[in-house]
Amino acid sequence: MNLSDLFFFSPEVSFALSQNNPVVALESTVIAHGLPYPNNLETALALEEIVRENGAVPATIAVLEGVPQIGLSREKINFLAQSKTVRKLSRRDLPAAIGRKWNGATTVASTAFFAHQAGIRVFATGGIGGVHRGTPPDVSADLPELAKTPIAVVCAGAKAILDLPATREWLETNGVCIVGWQTDEMPAFYSRTSNLKTDARVETAKEAAEIIRARDALRLENAVLITAPVPAEFEIAAEQIETILQDSMREAGNRKVRGKELTPFLLAEMARRSGGETMSANLALLENNARIAAQIAAQLY
Repeated sequence: MNLSDLFFFSPEVSFALSQNNPVVALESTVIAHGLPYPNNLETALALEEIVRENGAVPATIAVLEGVPQIGLSREKINFLAQSKTVRKLSRRDLPAAIGRKWNGATTVASTAFFAHQAGIRVFATGGIGGVHRGTPPDVSADLPELAKTPIAVVCAGAKAILDLPATREWLETNGVCIVGWQTDEMPAFYSRTSNLKTDARVETAKEAAEIIRARDALRLENAVLITAPVPAEFEIAAEQIETILQDSMREAGNRKVRGKELTPFLLAEMARRSGGETMSANLALLENNARIAAQIAAQLY
């Protein structure tokens, strides 16, 4: 049995893949754990529509009753948006999730894994995980997945709660090519700049597709990370974000929040402390990344 035989493909995605049409993978953790209801439902549906408007088919990925889902119906998206029992699934959780028939939302790592196995070449997300602050540093499973999965990931850089220079260094050491979308700097999620240089700059989807094709021709197994700054009108100054983040991290420490629960807690706490500014920026960059990813996918076919 091929791995893909374990999957359930939505009719829309199945047809697109059979015809070699462009498809863009979308993660589901942002639905189940990243945003409150009904913002999460509205965002998930909006991202799918943006992908379609820009020439590709959306494939939101999740695990339902132990079956990896490549493309979700509106009913399934609604379930993820409202259920309180959906687990957060990274790569390490997949054997248990499938073997024990869990319902789970996929992170960057598990979405990239499933998307590549399903034959999808481009994946849009908000921000990747990375090297966490603190000693010893906690390294997100997203990073080793990007080092060994040949997919193109469009994001707004690593999440601002992370150690961005250490994350940049990890990606460099492990062969992940970082491309700036109309920028020479790796964006810092809520902020457009980080003082961390990209490996290359592209102005168009065609140029990005050329880099992805070159990676494939070289048979390199690393992801290409295409980093797009948050739209300027939604940018939050790095100094403001740092203050909000430090206050949120202290609160997490007081409540003893750690592990896979830390990132969702910090994002929610930062949204509260910023009066919703961080959530507005998050939604704007998600939509921007989905648009760019669809345009790149359309150039690859």
